[in-house]
Order: sequence, then C-alpha cells, then structure tokens
Amino acid sequence: MKRLSFAMFAVFAAALGLSGCGYNALQRGDEEVKADWSEVVNQYQRRADLVPNLVNTVKGEADFEQSTLTKVIEARAKATAVQATPELVNDPRAFAKFQQAQGELSGALSRLLAVSEQYPNLRANQGFLDLQAQLEGTENRVTVARNRYIKAVQDYNVIVRSFPSNLTAKAFGMQEKANFTVEDLQQISHPPTVDFNPPASAGSGAAR
Repeated sequence: MKRLSFAMFAVFAAALGLSGCGYNALQRGDEEVKADWSEVVNQYQRRADLVPNLVNTVKGEADFEQSTLTKVIEARAKATAVQATPELVNDPRAFAKFQQAQGELSGALSRLLAVSEQYPNLRANQGFLDLQAQLEGTENRVTVARNRYIKAVQDYNVIVRSFPSNLTAKAFGMQEKANFTVEDLQQISHPPTVDFNPPASAGSGAAR
C-alpha cells in the first residue's frame, strides 16, 4: 500500500514538474501551430483548385498571351509539387521552398488578372467574373489563415526560447518553428488585384 502511494505521489510530482517547466504549454502551442498550418495549406489548395478552371476560361480568348498562361500553369505545378506536411514547419529550408512556390503562383495569377483587363470579352464573361470572385475570396482566406499561423508560431517560439521552458523544449527535442519572412508579410498585404466591373457596353465584343 505504501509503495502504491509513493508511486502515485511520484507520478503526481512529475506531472507538476512538467507543467511548471512549460511542457504542457509547449504541447498546446505545438497543436495550435499544426492546426493553423493545416488551415493555411487548405486555403492554398483551394486556390490551386481554382486555377485549372480559370486557365480554361481564359483559353477561350483566342489571342490571349500564351506566355502568361504558361507561367500560371507552371507555377501551379511547382506549388502543388511541394508536400506541405505538418513536419514542414520544423524545416526552415522546406518551409522557404514551399512559400517561394506559393509566391510564384501569386505573382503569375496577378499577371494573368492584370492582362485580362485588356480583353473586354473576358471582362464581360460571367464565368470568368465568378472565378475572379472565388479567387479573391480565397486570397482573403489565405491572408487570414497565414496571420493566425504567424501569431501561433510567435507564441510557440517565445515559449521555446523562454526560461525554464527552454530547458524542457531542449530535453524533448522541441525547436523553434519556421515562420513567414518580411517579404511574405508584404505579399500578404498585397493579394492579386481583382476588378469586378464589366465594360460599360457588353456588346463592345472583340474591340481591343
């Protein structure tokens, strides 16, 4: 009986010790980062899923800039080729590669939308306008998701660096997680521009 009581006391003391050293906070922070990262990935995937329909709609414009379409297709392929697993946030190089690919897709989409303004037929195409609206909504969701991830990582990294939780983090192999750079934050503030205003006269047809 005494041995059982001593064992229970030892377990209780160990639990208190881990809690006091920030173990629970580290675990909680790690789960929050994973959840927020998952949402970032979901929104990026949502954007990637819109690209094929957007490209196919633009292809209907006979003399649309083929180089612009090619860059969008290539950028999407590169962005979706990177496996955005939960472990990616623990690898700064892999994280940077992922974000670079997403940044290239953002740039290619911005170029496509800018060029599309030169084509009245596209600007009067309801299907194209619907895709633009979906893209804008997705870009806004990406921004919100990334901002949440940034905050979660900042909070987690503070715990990893702070004493005495830094000792616990070291003991359990927990390290700071990768976060977006200053360049990424600037990109968040400038998502692709979308113009929803159709031409004054939809019958202006192929006039350029």
